[in-house]
Amino acid sequence: MARIYPSLESALDCIEDGMAVMIGGFGGAGAPIELIHALVDRFKATGSPGNLTVINNNAGNGAVGIAAMIYAGMVAKMVCSFPRSSDPKAFTDRYLAGEIGLELVPQGTLAERIRAGGAGIPAFYTPSSFGTEIAEGKPQAEFDGRMYVQERWLKADVALIKAETADRKGNLTYRKAARNFSPLMAMAAKITVVQASRIVEPGEIDPEIVVTPGIFVNRIVEVANPAQEEALLRGGAK
Repeated sequence: MARIYPSLESALDCIEDGMAVMIGGFGGAGAPIELIHALVDRFKATGSPGNLTVINNNAGNGAVGIAAMIYAGMVAKMVCSFPRSSDPKAFTDRYLAGEIGLELVPQGTLAERIRAGGAGIPAFYTPSSFGTEIAEGKPQAEFDGRMYVQERWLKADVALIKAETADRKGNLTYRKAARNFSPLMAMAAKITVVQASRIVEPGEIDPEIVVTPGIFVNRIVEVANPAQEEALLRGGAK
């Protein structure tokens, strides 16, 4: 049963040093900015949680969101599809300095690895990376005359996601493209922490429009007016 938490800080107390953390979002769409920055504030105050593996579509932009985590020194490794963004300085500087690791994953493969983690499928085959450096060292096989590369499931200790509406049982809806990776991540993590713009009573969400069932949600905190990454960047947020 999902629990409602009174603050961002209390909802995040499950995250510890060395954990793998999935973070929803496709660029700024669906990025749980308030959860991320509450975690950054905790790290700055206590030095924990650090040495994190962060799984996301990209490696941050400017100095907000995941980039803020990287600047703070919280992230040991990124698992993502696009480490380069319009302003990738946070990741690029630390990667070139040997201070952060990178596992590069094609975007469709990333989504499928997360889906497989939630579905209990240990591995699958895809042609996406065949013949590239990404395929080196991975099992390969031929099916119907085409070569495929074996990819492993991807799971995490915690997922941080942003929803539009949540009910008190944890059922979620998302705002348009903000849905992206979040439903898959909620299934693939041991603990799913959600910031929702609105929390309603059970039955107030039409069951036909529920995207993430409450069985995959553990913690919810209400953030009534969430920030948008792009707006923060345009405003020069540091």
